[in-house]
Amino acid sequence: MRTGIATVCLSGTLEEKLRAAAKAGFGGVEIFETDLVTSSLSPEDVRLLAEDLGLGLDLYQPFRDLDSVPEELYRANLRRAEAKFGLMGRLGIETILVCSNVGTASIDDDALRTEQLHGLAELAADHGVKVAYEALAWGTYVNDYEHAWRLVADADHPSLGTCLDTFHILSRGWDTEPIEKIPGEKIFFVQVADAPKLSMDVLNWSRHYRVFPGEGQFDLPKFLGHVAHTGYNGPVSLEVFNDTFRQADVERTAVDAMRSLIWLEERTAQHVAAQRVAAEHDGALAAPAAKPAMPLRTLPEVAPPSGMNFAEVTAEDTHPLERLLAQLGFASQGEHRTKPVSLWTLGDARIVLNRQQARGVAPGISALAFDVDDAVKAVARASQLKAVPVARASQAGEEILQAVRAPDGTEVFLCQDARWTREFGGGEGEAAHDGDRSPSSVGSGARGGRARIDHINLAQPWQHYDEAVLFYSSTLALTPQPSQDVSSPSGLVRSQVMQTPLADGGRAVRLALNLAPWVRADSVRGTVFDTFAEHIAIEVPDLIAHAQACRRRGLPFLPIPDNYYEDLDARFELPPGKLAALREFDLLYDRDEHGEFLHFYTATVGSVFFEVVQRIDGYDGFGAPNAPVRHAVQHAAQHRGQR
Repeated sequence: MRTGIATVCLSGTLEEKLRAAAKAGFGGVEIFETDLVTSSLSPEDVRLLAEDLGLGLDLYQPFRDLDSVPEELYRANLRRAEAKFGLMGRLGIETILVCSNVGTASIDDDALRTEQLHGLAELAADHGVKVAYEALAWGTYVNDYEHAWRLVADADHPSLGTCLDTFHILSRGWDTEPIEKIPGEKIFFVQVADAPKLSMDVLNWSRHYRVFPGEGQFDLPKFLGHVAHTGYNGPVSLEVFNDTFRQADVERTAVDAMRSLIWLEERTAQHVAAQRVAAEHDGALAAPAAKPAMPLRTLPEVAPPSGMNFAEVTAEDTHPLERLLAQLGFASQGEHRTKPVSLWTLGDARIVLNRQQARGVAPGISALAFDVDDAVKAVARASQLKAVPVARASQAGEEILQAVRAPDGTEVFLCQDARWTREFGGGEGEAAHDGDRSPSSVGSGARGGRARIDHINLAQPWQHYDEAVLFYSSTLALTPQPSQDVSSPSGLVRSQVMQTPLADGGRAVRLALNLAPWVRADSVRGTVFDTFAEHIAIEVPDLIAHAQACRRRGLPFLPIPDNYYEDLDARFELPPGKLAALREFDLLYDRDEHGEFLHFYTATVGSVFFEVVQRIDGYDGFGAPNAPVRHAVQHAAQHRGQR
């Protein structure tokens, strides 16, 4: 599949955009007119630079409000078009995008539009240029791609074709199946963009909230599958208007964009293959159909992760963390044989404390590890999706762990087993852990009653939030769940859960990505507070018993307000004894139609804290109604600590 990107997707100068697109691996670019007009490069310089970078210049855009106009204005539009055709010759671009008219003074007459498009095509042919006509979703009279195609077909000129844009089609809810009725040779260009489903006017939705494929909610593989069946074999190009992308680092955004097209190409190949199998099964295909002209590559196929192998926290001084883990019931498995790293375990939950290259570093989550079937294949897939491999220094006899770096800098390890634990405590770490059947690690919980990592919550930089969602969904096959907004003393926190399903209806892996409000300066004390730390959640079989044991070990619990328990009683009418136990140990509670959820949080050390949870029956959430309470209590504790 030939990939492309519009320069409007990226920040920086035109030269910076072209270099970033080439570095990310794109085959071509669309030159957005404003980028050229504001550039110090001449059209000839742009052409030479693109040739040097190995980039095709695939489209010049946009040309607006050509059709549906009175004759005098149409003649002026042709003069304007002829000037652009000459400019395209200097750039070496063969195709121009012409948008349907959005003016209020336009004329609603299809015969007039057909005549005017034919005249434009005649002029374009004289200059060796092709015209791709596109129906804008907010076009005054032409806002439907089928309408645009009828006009192109009626104009009947070899230099006139149509442009299909996913946003303009899917934002209006148009049926995409009729795309297959358009001859592939008359589709001159295809533009793709994803978007969250929003209730707002389509123009503002388009101008500010488009995202790259896989970062929104449009069914792009289905759309592109229909395009593939037409025989189209031209560029599939990103046209994404997004305020954040146009402020972020240009090279990083280009890589994210390229990853999204690789993801889309694979998903489209899978969609086309599934359709073919279904049609053959239903007898709809009497004979093998010709393959789509568009080549669709796939990546190494890997199964979703089956669990969390470990979490790593890096800090210069790990003593506060060691004390906290001991109070939570974790046992030290000793130091690594060659590195300043220690391992702590509770049942199947493993926490690595890393002091390497940590001078001046406060405690924070630095790495995650997932259980996978084939680590080498999983890393190969991630690398093809533009993930950066992470090298782990290993000496003779040590495990070689595969890892890549996530968008926020977190190292993501892909593990087939836990043999690496033998490198701790003289080689007895995992064996000692396997034999531990203390009361705190057995019961009726998951994995035969042993404690385990239930989920990990990571805070994401605002400019890379959507990138992180695509990274984890494309490289690890985690499925994004509907996002939620959680209130806190500093504003709303947007939370996006990524998870993998199990056959029994449970979840093997849960990863929550949080986009927190801006960190703000305290006007009284002049101190910057960040209450949006990250956390590691541990599932145990019996939370109340575990909380009792933690209190005996001296764990300080976050004080939950009495108002919370009064509200809890009003909402759930819990048995008095159960409510009293929750209140006694500062525990939080939630319930839905599937089951119950108990949990508590620790204080924050650096930027990390721990949560301990118990899932009863089929509860699969995260206690979201309790999140504002947690935010408020931790916020208050952090302010008290600054006094």
